[in-house]
Parts: sequence; structure tokens; C-alpha cells
Amino acid sequence: MSNVLPTVTIIIPTRPGQAEILAVTASRGLDYPRELLEVIVARGRQPAVQRNAALKIARGELIYFLDDDAVPPPANLRKAVAHFARPEVKMVGGPNLCPPDAPPLEKVFAVTLSSWLAFGPSRARYDVVGKLRPTNEKELILCNLAARRDALQESGGFDESLYPNEENALMDDLQKRGGQLLYDPEFTVHRRPRPTLKAFCKMLLNYGRGRAEQFRLHPTAGSALNFVPPLFCLYLVLWPLLGLIGLIPLACYAGAVIIQTLASAVKKGIVHSVAALPLLILTHLLYGLGFWRGLFTKLKPAAPEQSTGAVELERINLE
Repeated sequence: MSNVLPTVTIIIPTRPGQAEILAVTASRGLDYPRELLEVIVARGRQPAVQRNAALKIARGELIYFLDDDAVPPPANLRKAVAHFARPEVKMVGGPNLCPPDAPPLEKVFAVTLSSWLAFGPSRARYDVVGKLRPTNEKELILCNLAARRDALQESGGFDESLYPNEENALMDDLQKRGGQLLYDPEFTVHRRPRPTLKAFCKMLLNYGRGRAEQFRLHPTAGSALNFVPPLFCLYLVLWPLLGLIGLIPLACYAGAVIIQTLASAVKKGIVHSVAALPLLILTHLLYGLGFWRGLFTKLKPAAPEQSTGAVELERINLE
């Protein structure tokens, strides 16, 4: 890519009837020439279908995916665009961070999401971790993701039978084709976690189900780590049959939870970290149960009512 700034399309999926779209407001504040920027809002009920529909009419050389509640800082787009000066780079992403003014419960959820014990390398999606580096699908998240349009089209876009995890399968395909993914810890958006415990639990179940379905459709060695929570659930069912020796792994796990809580307290504060302790355990249980469910769900393409024709596309006037 030359020194001339590329054209960029921002794609924002949202629900039908959604009035206030934070990502649209934030897009108007991006430090980028207006003549090189377009924003497409895709209204529908299946984000993978919505994003694919928007991608078909996008004019930008680069695509910047934002969730409707993601708020990027003004310099974000220029920061991402600079990385695409290297032709091997096909996708750039960074973390979505809990806003400082979020309610206390959401901050507790944020501590859980950013902990190594709960989310492993995927904690980089929710916290500033390390330095700029080549990465894989484990560290990138679709609510804050930039990519080359031609690379997305060559990969066929998002698998519409997957939600969530449609982006993970796409990232795996980009890497198989020789493309490089970058994680930039300074390429951030603010985005609030789930507002209630019920919504947070539902998210964990869906994450587990989505990963299992992704593995069934697009198996890779990278999914091996995701088998740990379902195996942990299986262990909890079987450990009473193992006698006293079966308590050893459970004791080690309890120690790991305590160590993680202490480590989080150093960076996130003791109050939120202690409150997050039971959620560490809940994360493994619900993700594991969701994963087991996803191993046996019926996989099928998007339903007719979720087809491209059902998506309402709107180009936003940025003036």
C-alpha cells in the first residue's frame, strides 16, 4: 500500500429499529479524510449475514468492523491503516476495554474477561497485553477489527452458519492463505461488558457453543486449548468416583484461582478482583457446558429470514 491513504469502509451491524448507535457517533469523530471514508450500518438479526451483506457493497480498500456499541478514539483508524503498509498484513485488531465510568458489576466482568485463568490468550481481547506482534485468532475480536477487503472476499467472507466465532474461522483461513494477523495493544475501543449476570452467563454459554461449532466445521490445532473447560466439567462429574486422589486436581485448581485473584488485584484492584473470583469458576463451567452443547447441535446455513435479502443496509452521511 502506498503512502496515499486508502479508502476505508466502516461496517456496523445492529438490530432492526436500533435508534442510538454509539459506533456511528464515534465514527464521525475519527481523524480521517471524509472523502476516503464511508460508514455502512447493516440492520438484521444475524451479524455474520449482516456483515457479509455490507461487505458486498463496500467501496473501501480496507474494512473496519465495529460493533454498534464500540467507541474508538479519534486516532484509531490512522493507527490501523499504518500497519497495512506491509502487504503481508491482512488483518489488524486490538482490545475492547471496559469504560472507566462503567457500573461496578461490569468492571467485575471486565476483570474476569481479562484474566489468564478464565480466558487464556484471549484475555488480550479485553485488556492491553504486551506489544505490537503477529498473532492468531485467539487474540483478535470482531468488535474492533480492520482488514483488507480483497482478502476477506478471497476467503468468502464470514461463515453464516456460525455465530459467534464466525470471525475466528475467517482468521484461520486468512492465515492458511499466508496472510499475517497483527495485534496492536494501542488499537483500542471502549465497549461495556454485559450489563447483568444473566446476560454474562448467556454470553459464556454462547462462546463455548460457538467454539465447538467452529471446531466441527473448521477444525484446527489452535482449538485444542478450548477443550480444557469441557474436560474440566467432565472431571467434576467423575471425581467422586476417583477417591481421594481425585481431589488433587481440584486442590490445584483452587490454588490457581487464588493466584489469579491475587495477580488481578495488583492491576485491577482488590475489590473487583475478589468479586471476580467466583466468576472465574463460573466461566469454566458455563463455557464447558456450552462447548458440550455445541458438539451436538444441528449445524445448518442461515435461515431464509436471516438471508442477505432480509438485511437493511444504510450508508451514513458523515457531514
